[in-house]
Amino acid sequence: MKFTLDKALSLVAVGVIGALQGVQAAPVYEIKNLSEVYQSESDSAELIGTLKRTRNGYGMAVNADGKSVAVAKGKKKLSTSEDDDDGVIDIEDGIAPEEKITFSIDKPIIANNFSFIASEFDTAKPWLPVFDSVNGTTDPSETDSEKPETINSVDVYYYGINDAGVKVGSMTSKEQTAPYTGTNEDQEFWYYREFEERGFAKNAAGTEVQLLPPCTMYEKDATCNNTAGDNKVNIGGYSVAAAINSANLVTGYVGTELSNDSENRIDACVEGETYPTDVCVQIEQYPDTNGNRRIIYQRRAYVWQLDEAGSSVTDSKLLPLGFETTSDTVYIAQGLGLNASGVVAGRSHHKRPGYDNVSFDAFFWTPDGTDGAYQPHWVPLIEDRFQSIAYDINDSGMLVGSFRQYIEGYVRDKFFYFDTQNPEGEVVVPNDFYNALSDLGSKPKSVNNKGQVVGFIETTHEKDKPRPKAGFLFDKEATEFNDLNKILTCESKGFAKNADGAWVRNKVEVQDGTGVTLSYNQDIKVVEGNSINEDGVIVGTAFVRKPQYQYDINGNLVIGDNGLPIFAVDGNGDPLTSFLPRMVVLQPGSGTADEAWLAANNCIDDNGEGENYERKGAASFAWLFALPLLWLRRRFK
Repeated sequence: MKFTLDKALSLVAVGVIGALQGVQAAPVYEIKNLSEVYQSESDSAELIGTLKRTRNGYGMAVNADGKSVAVAKGKKKLSTSEDDDDGVIDIEDGIAPEEKITFSIDKPIIANNFSFIASEFDTAKPWLPVFDSVNGTTDPSETDSEKPETINSVDVYYYGINDAGVKVGSMTSKEQTAPYTGTNEDQEFWYYREFEERGFAKNAAGTEVQLLPPCTMYEKDATCNNTAGDNKVNIGGYSVAAAINSANLVTGYVGTELSNDSENRIDACVEGETYPTDVCVQIEQYPDTNGNRRIIYQRRAYVWQLDEAGSSVTDSKLLPLGFETTSDTVYIAQGLGLNASGVVAGRSHHKRPGYDNVSFDAFFWTPDGTDGAYQPHWVPLIEDRFQSIAYDINDSGMLVGSFRQYIEGYVRDKFFYFDTQNPEGEVVVPNDFYNALSDLGSKPKSVNNKGQVVGFIETTHEKDKPRPKAGFLFDKEATEFNDLNKILTCESKGFAKNADGAWVRNKVEVQDGTGVTLSYNQDIKVVEGNSINEDGVIVGTAFVRKPQYQYDINGNLVIGDNGLPIFAVDGNGDPLTSFLPRMVVLQPGSGTADEAWLAANNCIDDNGEGENYERKGAASFAWLFALPLLWLRRRFK
């Protein structure tokens, strides 16, 4: 398939093609955790889509057994007074400010990322988010500032789950302390961690196992390894577990050795006298003012084999870089997905055939049956397609990824798939919404064994502005590409039948501390499909419209005379709304194709931006233009 765009599609043509395409052949989906997204404040004990007392929720993976893993990010600080524990108002219909997390060795470490699971067969409520502790973390809803043991210092990220319920991801260590020797009055300890990023696995029985990198101990002028010694410094190391298959094989990436600059920084910590060595190393581990890490590793794709119970590591292997080099330059390879045969998909630095410059491209690694080693394979791309990445691969060898290319003068990401069992073939760039190739950027995240792919795609054609995004479902066998928001049932789009049997938009009414009632339409936008199982169940992320509230200079809610918080307002005094990310579960509907088509098309989606408000309340759409999970997915660093 040739990737050409002779000219831009006109808006008229786009509209006509989009209307003709329809959704008759596509499955119709129902949002299964929708029922209480817009619940009243008095019923806020169960917050669908994220954990109680956290701000954002992201769906990460789902297995064939109806179990999923997810991540909550950002703690809510919703008390009327910092010293008034009885004055806590946990408002789901509010966009609470994220507690500011500072990186300091002078203060206790406070985590801001939490792991949770959800199951279709939960006896309390299907797909209800349930906190899942890793490395001793406590439920954020039970955090008490007066009880230090309830405050998390461990950040946790879930990335994958297999059908046996073994979950994988990455975490930090717990907070450690060292006696304080500085000049600050009343300070008792320095605060540090033993490591900032380490892969782990947790089986269905709750047993956790750390997935060690090959380099955790450093000695000057010596090889970095995992053996302790009198002259060695614990640098923590670096590893991430990104995916796990049915055989309990885990893939991810690890730090194999420090960069030259990083070695110099560690040497200075050993030789310095201002801080204890571990504390000094922690300072270097923290990001700088631009968010960049100062301790940098050579990073390589890696696999760990777990035992049948998923409770211990029986073997591990380093996967080769895409090309041979003896340079001290930092190069990266990452394993991000794998199939039942142990074939790993990801990306690596390498040199394309006939070129001396180094590229960063999609790769897959196949296990060699003779000695267990892995062989690297480049996903072939033409010259003007660059910086590609592979996210996942199914059991038939269908690899999905994206590349970057200039389209009409702008760099765009485009989704592709590739048959790894035919390495002489070419990547295929499928048509998107308009039954043709367009300049809409797109990235896949997951593929199942039926050839169904989910990810996200841009939805508008502005040339030099950020573009909103939507989750997509692509079916290779049917060659269909669908916006997930267009194939939702009417109920999942926010409609309900009135007394006359007509579909109308659900209204949300919320009162604030001044007695004002804000009324607005339900608005849910699926912005990313992150995982799809063999039954077509999808987990991902949706943006949900919520009101904004006022906070004082201390970050506490401004409360009115009636005991309710007060709306944030725009320059005209109108209430503001915004969007919050939520984990979302989409399940294919039942019935005939005609019934399914009517379920999604028997209502008119007229919820245009800036319309349907009882008051002129402005809305912030900044979240819609952000790359979904840019900060999160696979922890690309």
